[in-house]
Amino acid sequence: MLSRVANSLYWMSRYMERTDGILRMLKINYASSQDEIQEFSWKPVLKIFTSLKEDAADALAHDTRAVLQFMVIGKENPNSVLNIVTLARENGRSVQDHITKEMWQCINDFYHIIRQDKLAETLQSEDPITTLDSLIKQGLLYFGTTDVTMARGEGNSFINVGKYLERAIQSTDILDVKFSDTFFQLDKITDTTYWKYLLMSISGYELYLKTYRSGFEAKKVVEQIILNEEFPRSVVYSINQLHRYFARLKHDRNPADFNKIDFMIGKVKSKVKFSTSDSIVHEGLHHFLSETKKSFFEIGTSLNNNYFAYS
Repeated sequence: MLSRVANSLYWMSRYMERTDGILRMLKINYASSQDEIQEFSWKPVLKIFTSLKEDAADALAHDTRAVLQFMVIGKENPNSVLNIVTLARENGRSVQDHITKEMWQCINDFYHIIRQDKLAETLQSEDPITTLDSLIKQGLLYFGTTDVTMARGEGNSFINVGKYLERAIQSTDILDVKFSDTFFQLDKITDTTYWKYLLMSISGYELYLKTYRSGFEAKKVVEQIILNEEFPRSVVYSINQLHRYFARLKHDRNPADFNKIDFMIGKVKSKVKFSTSDSIVHEGLHHFLSETKKSFFEIGTSLNNNYFAYS
């Protein structure tokens, strides 16, 4: 497969996964803002998904409608849903011969929906939950269509490598930023609604209730988001899937490049897989998450240098 094609498939997938993460986070945080009108701040969301400076983030932090406009359709925000879906569509269009017609239609439909003028009005004046739900469903349609129509070849592997690397980075970043509010003191007493909304933002609330019946505890939240191999948005699950799909790219033509990145993925996989909530606390949650996220970025850089070298 040409490096140009692999690169476009990889980034198309990363952008679509990022879109899904942003929309879910916005939906749950909007619901949270209605429960905690006086104390609620959008600053953690802005810190995770934008590169705004401190002053700009502070200015937006308590204006819910302005944040939604900025994060969903803000043309000046490079990480808005509008701009990310546009990038996903550009990558998809450049490789239409390598994805299915149904996949292209999903991305193209999403692009035209997110560009509708009425979206700004509904985000400003109506219930944003309905609008965000409809956008989330567009993303789910793409993911489901990809799963049932895409041939299981190299193209599918690059799509999933991008998807799970992006998801691993997101889960690590979300946990890092959210726990920074408690200064990484896992035994600090916090309103249980805080953990509830954190888990809901990454679709982990129901699984938590089924797994831990003794109530919300910070250490158990960390355990589920980092170490639960059955939770599809956990860090360890994402790494396992990343390793699985990258292994399918092994080829006689590039053994050195493959072995280098395979070693990097295996190294961070072993570190996370053989950690416990107690060992993470002992090491320091922030340090553990920072080092893990750094490893993911290094994997992304190596993929770019060794598989997408033309860029």
